[in-house]
Amino acid sequence: MASAHCDPAGAEAAAPVALKILVTGGFGVGKTTFTGAVSEIRALRTEAAMTEAGRPHDDLVGVEAKATTTVAMDFGRITLGGSTVLYLFGTPGQDRFRFLWDELAAGALGAVVIADTRRLADSFPALDDLERRGLPFAVAVNRFDGARAYPVGSVRTALDLDDHVPVVPCDARRRESARDVLVTLVDHVLRTGTALRGTAPWDEGRAAGLRTPR
Repeated sequence: MASAHCDPAGAEAAAPVALKILVTGGFGVGKTTFTGAVSEIRALRTEAAMTEAGRPHDDLVGVEAKATTTVAMDFGRITLGGSTVLYLFGTPGQDRFRFLWDELAAGALGAVVIADTRRLADSFPALDDLERRGLPFAVAVNRFDGARAYPVGSVRTALDLDDHVPVVPCDARRRESARDVLVTLVDHVLRTGTALRGTAPWDEGRAAGLRTPR
C-alpha cells in the first residue's frame, strides 16, 4: 500500500500515482521519437536495422529513408505535476509484430495514437484495436517536415473519430509538444471516468496540477 509522507512544514503530501500509457500507431509515424523526446530517463529502445529481407513485409511509402525499426517496444517515463508518473510503452508498427500488442496494452489506462497525415490509413489498425479494448485514447498528429498541414477537423473526419476523442497537433521531436499530448490524454481519461477513478488516488486538484511544469 502506498503511504503518504509529510514535507518539512508538516503538510501531508499525496502519494505518487503511477499510470501506464500506450504509445501506438502505424509504421514510421514517430512513436520512438515521441517517447525519447518526452522521457525524463534515457528511453529504452529495441530498434534493429532495416534489411532487404524485411522490405517485402513493410510498407516504406513515405518513409523510404527509414533505416531502423522497433522490433519489441519502446519504454520511457515522465513525471507530471510532481505526483503523477507516466510509464510509456511504445508498440512496434509493423503488422508482423502485432502479437506483442496484447502484452504491451495490458494494464494501460490510455493510449496516444501517433498519426502521419501522409499515411492516415496506417492509423486504423491501432484505432480499431483500442476501440475494441475500450481503451481511451488521444490522436497526436505528428508534423513532418514538408508534409501538408490539415485542420484538426479534417483529420478527425478522415479517421472517423467521435467528437470526444482529442486530436492534437504535435511535433514528436519536441519535449514540450509531446508533454502537452500526454496532459491532454490524462485529462481525457479522467473525463471518461473509465479508468482512473477508483483505481488510484486521484482528484480534480491533481488533474489541474498536471499543467504545472516540472
